[in-house]
Amino acid sequence: MDLIPRANVVHKLEKRSLLIAINCVAALSIFFFGYDQGMMGGVNGAENYYDHHMHFGHPGPDGSPVIDDTLLQGGIVSIYYVGTLVGCLVGGWFGDKYGRIKTIALGAGWAVLGASLQTSAMNQTWMIFARLINGWGTGILNAIVPVWATETAEHKSRGQFVAIEFTLNIFGVVVAYWLEYACGFYKGGNGSFVWRFPIAFQIVPLLFLFGIVWLFPESPRWLVKVGREEEGRYILGRLRGETNEDLGKAEAEFQDIRNIAELERKTASSTSYWSMFTGIGSGKLHIGRRVQLVIWLQIMQEWIGIAGVTIYAPTIFRTAGIGNSDVQWISGLNNITYMLSTLICVFTLDRIGRRWTLYWGSVVQGISMALAGGLSAAGQSHPLGSPAAKAYSSGAVAMIFLFTATFGATWLTVPWLYPAEIFPLEVRAKGNAWGVVGWSVGNGWLTLLCPVMFKALKEKTYYVFAAANVITIPMVWALYPESNQRTLEEMNLLFAADSIWNWEAEKHFKILKEQNPELVQAAQRGHSVLDPETGLPVRGSTAGKMSLDINALQARHHDDIIDEKQTFKHG
Repeated sequence: MDLIPRANVVHKLEKRSLLIAINCVAALSIFFFGYDQGMMGGVNGAENYYDHHMHFGHPGPDGSPVIDDTLLQGGIVSIYYVGTLVGCLVGGWFGDKYGRIKTIALGAGWAVLGASLQTSAMNQTWMIFARLINGWGTGILNAIVPVWATETAEHKSRGQFVAIEFTLNIFGVVVAYWLEYACGFYKGGNGSFVWRFPIAFQIVPLLFLFGIVWLFPESPRWLVKVGREEEGRYILGRLRGETNEDLGKAEAEFQDIRNIAELERKTASSTSYWSMFTGIGSGKLHIGRRVQLVIWLQIMQEWIGIAGVTIYAPTIFRTAGIGNSDVQWISGLNNITYMLSTLICVFTLDRIGRRWTLYWGSVVQGISMALAGGLSAAGQSHPLGSPAAKAYSSGAVAMIFLFTATFGATWLTVPWLYPAEIFPLEVRAKGNAWGVVGWSVGNGWLTLLCPVMFKALKEKTYYVFAAANVITIPMVWALYPESNQRTLEEMNLLFAADSIWNWEAEKHFKILKEQNPELVQAAQRGHSVLDPETGLPVRGSTAGKMSLDINALQARHHDDIIDEKQTFKHG
């Protein structure tokens, strides 16, 4: 394949080894994302940072930070999510227009600039603008990396590959916490090195990502969309294998991609962000509904409590009655548990599906948050340091550990995977960007309010998170169709129903599958589309005969029956 540079790893690796290599690069980006999130927890606790440079707090008698301006503290953290919101929209547009690889490189380069500015920040204004720029780079990466990963993975193991990436995401959180914990011992925790070095550390993986991503293949689905079918077919063949049986499956998947790309162009008339948000011009693709689903799934991911636990873990443990000297190492230990719990998702997500993963997560998380609030309140009703106070505080901490571990096994991955799965190829990067918009809104909103909530409500804040978990159960049950074990090309059939309810979507999907057997069945069932006599691929798209409208299909089927009767009669 002369069109792809010889240095590209697609010429040297194939099948699972190539998928693993792609997954490692994607995981590197996700590692940065996790590191960047976890980093601010320790930075906010550095005296040189909050007292001498940002001026939103002062050290208390026991050395713990006393926050004088919670709005400024929350604002510095949350402005980052304004950047991710803008960045994801840029990344979605750029990714659909110029490809996944170039967008990843753009995001990495922009994030390096933002991290450098944060490292050198001397005051509040400097840090605010630096975090805004850094968030822009993160938004670009978050919009495109899950799309690249899902478009190259097989549908039967798509969830597993993305779940592995998010293990690296939480590994980034772990590295951030323990690196900051270690830096706290440097010169007694005094000086700007304590917080500047952890911020600067993220530049290393970003530079590596920027350099190595050029050696990796573009998404074959994007290549087909823009008319570069020869490259797309070659890369898909390397991803699925080039032996006789594998080649047939790869060709079948390629034909599915061609069919669905043509059907999307025929069905949707507008692909702007505004048209996507409102659903104007999307016809039976119902893109507006999909946009609302991914936005609210990401918002609820943050409001079930994880944003507060990740960024304000020290505050949360102090609220539970833990002394300042123990807060940092307990927070770090919690993140190790968090990381290990993501391995549960790796082995269960493709087995039990997206919906059941969210169900059991919401139940356990809601119970643990409610108990954490109750145990914290009970502990504070006893004298500080008494056996009863210690027992209740230990129970509250255990509930926070249980919440974090459950989130890692469930809600961490699905809200990032779902947007990358359900959108049409024509707007997949933009669609995933809408998910990042939801994450940015939910995270920014919550991190801004978290200091205020903990100051005003104290342990009752846990009850707010518990209530949010309860709300997600009927929300997912009624509105979110299952995407597990379905190809990306089948998603248009899954969302073709005019009703918003999940049961109607499944009913409609079943009918369309029966009436459009040629649309996606080849890749789903592993059928070959090679001519049995010549051994060559069968050419030609059948998308022109297909429709997402059941009524139109039924009318066409009726006409076909009449034609058959006429032919029989005259024959």
